[in-house]
Amino acid sequence: MRDTRDAQASIFDFYSEHESAQELRKLSELLDRHPIILFLVERDFGKKGVKGTGARGMSLDSILRCLLLKQTLGVSYERLAFHLSDSPTYRTFARLRPEQAPGKSALQATIRRVSADTLEKINQQVMLHYVEQGSISLASMRIDSTVVECNIQDPCDSQLLADGVRVLSRLMVNSRNETGVKLRFVDQRKRSKSLAFKIFHAKLPEKEALYPTLLACVLTTLKQVERNVEKVRCEAKDSSKTSDWIAQIEHYRVLTLQVVDQTQRRVFLNEKVEPSDKIVSLFEPHTDVIVKGSRDVQYGHKINLATQADGFVTYLNIESGNPSDKSLYQPVLDATKKDYGQLPEETVADGGYASQGNMSKGRHDGVERVVFNKRCGLGFHAMGVKRKTFERLRDFRAGVEGNISELKRAYGMAKATWKKHDGFTAYVWSCALSYNLMRMVRFGFG
Repeated sequence: MRDTRDAQASIFDFYSEHESAQELRKLSELLDRHPIILFLVERDFGKKGVKGTGARGMSLDSILRCLLLKQTLGVSYERLAFHLSDSPTYRTFARLRPEQAPGKSALQATIRRVSADTLEKINQQVMLHYVEQGSISLASMRIDSTVVECNIQDPCDSQLLADGVRVLSRLMVNSRNETGVKLRFVDQRKRSKSLAFKIFHAKLPEKEALYPTLLACVLTTLKQVERNVEKVRCEAKDSSKTSDWIAQIEHYRVLTLQVVDQTQRRVFLNEKVEPSDKIVSLFEPHTDVIVKGSRDVQYGHKINLATQADGFVTYLNIESGNPSDKSLYQPVLDATKKDYGQLPEETVADGGYASQGNMSKGRHDGVERVVFNKRCGLGFHAMGVKRKTFERLRDFRAGVEGNISELKRAYGMAKATWKKHDGFTAYVWSCALSYNLMRMVRFGFG
């Protein structure tokens, strides 16, 4: 059973006099002033199938507060469990009952149930409240993009092939427990792991000689998978476990075939495989390959965001692939108009967003000054500014770099550690929500 929130505060509630503890106290008061937040969280914890008996779990209020505390402190679930068991201030903020001491597994299981859509809507509702109140101004807006990395190691074809053999073989081993059918196959895991290690440390001529042997191990495993899947379909009882096992092994089989294809094209045919066609992780296949100019390649997702004069994130979107910045300007205006019912008086963006089309569309929609920090052939008059105004807005744009730096450095947005694409999205929004809420506290919003 799970409550929305604890009806009565504990007499043991305590916030220390430390500055950080007082910030948490003010954040707690801010959350209490927006009861709609818990109604949004409740959608992710449906009552269907929940028994009215049994141990009392963490309340929805406590779960959200633990999520915000984790992102604000930048700690792992294990460290969060320690802090919640050790610190009266953190326990008071999280509103845990005196006998309650959630472990890392309980924290992970409950926090991860809060969806990205819920976190995004919470952020929108709270931001809209203060925009309508006049505490947050949207008169000036700065736009930029960045990359949030996925929690994967730098990709290597040989390691990806060995991962495919390892995962598919492990699933075949587990077939007896999952489907009731014992499968026989020649285990290629040890050999493929050894070959991948040798390829990784070998020079080019030796790599080319070892790759065919590694591919032979992979293809042998794939043939055995195909044969054994048919066997399970014929012999296993029809159950949810069997269906899940088949879906899982087919998922990894398809991904492994894709790795085989890109390896053959890159190693043997010397083809250049486009970033959009590459797979860089079997476990996070949604990962995009992002190349920005001559900088290092990054593996994650491109994030397009906007902040206003006080640094609040007013817009954030996780892009698919590596779209040009020019195509990302107009969606910011469209979303701002939809979410807040108004457009900024002036926008300033990086030179990558600059185009005659973006400038004309922005001015046509009602933005008085559409500025890009690199003019790219656009005149001051066309942007609706004089030189002095252009220089002011160019300097103003630099502030978004500091906002992005704080999001990455203080709130952990540099690398998303939650698994799968929905986990990645939820992690990014949890960082943005924590950042905005703590900024509201520091600005003294009531």
